[in-house]
Amino acid sequence: MTVKVFVLDKDHKPLMPTTPARARRILKKGRARVHRLHPFTIRLVDRTLADSKVQSVLVKIDPGSKETGIAVVREDENKAHHALFFINLKHRGVSIRDALLSRRALRRGRRSRNLRYRAKRFNNRRRPEGWLPPSLQHRVNTTLSWVNRLRRLAPVIGLVQELVKFDTHQMQKADIAGVEYQQGELAGYELKECLLEKFGRKCVYCGKSGVPLNIEHIVPKAKGGSNRVSNLAIACVQCNQKKGARPLEEFLKGKPALLTRIRKQLKSPLKDAASVNATRWALFRQLKATGLSVQTGSGAQTKFNRHVFDIPKEHWLDALCVGCVNAVNYCPDMRVLSVTCTGRGQYKRTRTDRYGFPVCYFMRQKRPHGVGTGDYVQIKVSKGKHPGIWNGNAYPSADGSVVLLMPGFRVKGQAKNCRVLARSDGYGYAFA
Repeated sequence: MTVKVFVLDKDHKPLMPTTPARARRILKKGRARVHRLHPFTIRLVDRTLADSKVQSVLVKIDPGSKETGIAVVREDENKAHHALFFINLKHRGVSIRDALLSRRALRRGRRSRNLRYRAKRFNNRRRPEGWLPPSLQHRVNTTLSWVNRLRRLAPVIGLVQELVKFDTHQMQKADIAGVEYQQGELAGYELKECLLEKFGRKCVYCGKSGVPLNIEHIVPKAKGGSNRVSNLAIACVQCNQKKGARPLEEFLKGKPALLTRIRKQLKSPLKDAASVNATRWALFRQLKATGLSVQTGSGAQTKFNRHVFDIPKEHWLDALCVGCVNAVNYCPDMRVLSVTCTGRGQYKRTRTDRYGFPVCYFMRQKRPHGVGTGDYVQIKVSKGKHPGIWNGNAYPSADGSVVLLMPGFRVKGQAKNCRVLARSDGYGYAFA
């Protein structure tokens, strides 16, 4: 079973999705036009919403730190959910964080390099209530953007969100309880003494004891590692210097047994859980602002539904099982639209080196000759190594040439021979 095709009436009002075979027949008869490629949508030219019958459609969301699962379902009178469309939305919060860190480093370098001292000004900045870092706000905004897009493509009457909260303390130590749970891991210890007790006063890498031991970051701070106890270990001076800023997997490449043992001693990473905890209520408030009814479900309820209905563990299938549902119906062979957040380019028109000095300059126009970077185009090539008609994402130049990156080769043509099929919207699309 393939994915459903979204259908709009001639007034751009959403109708019930249909099968690809029926959509092909309607297009062949001239009764519809292609409205959008991703997700594929057709627009009827001879029917309105008053002439059609629509059913109850829900958008179900399983929020995640790196990926968010979205399921569009039809709800029948028995409260059984029939899957119509699956989306796996891949966020780019990590790249946003890295870009902000790079910008901060370059700005600090420019402001302090051979310049007079200027007092710090970060204390007079005010943040609105409910402010989130850009890397986290991005997750909320992209999820809401796709909910609004699906509302324009299907007759959605309600939303369902998994409002999960991760207990990070319990994740680090599953059997913790009572007073120990309230006091925390460092109760009665200083940090280094706690690490010495934890690792038996031996170097975690070579096993030496009775030598000076340093506090070691498993994930180096240069690679985004934190000062949490779960990211700290004890190592001798030689091993600490030898490892440097290398990742643990690279440093212990030839010692899989030691790598496995160290991983067992460490705690679960908490970055993803913290991201979901920080954004769950912000997303809920944004969904409530749409005016639709919003249902919520816990992570335990989703897991229970998945086990009862014998459904594999995937983000989009978790979304199908969110909330109160009596039965689910989906085809295991249904294709999933993988949506990757790529961004809409950048404002700066100068490429810099690692120190922030200009190296080259980009085009002043972002859409020369009507073709923009990332547009999905059809280009006709009559000369060169690869003549023919090609479809792909365009990379235009100021001189009017357009390059398409195909698997294993490049196709070069002219913008005047291009037909834009879909303009770049900040997302990359592929079917899994």
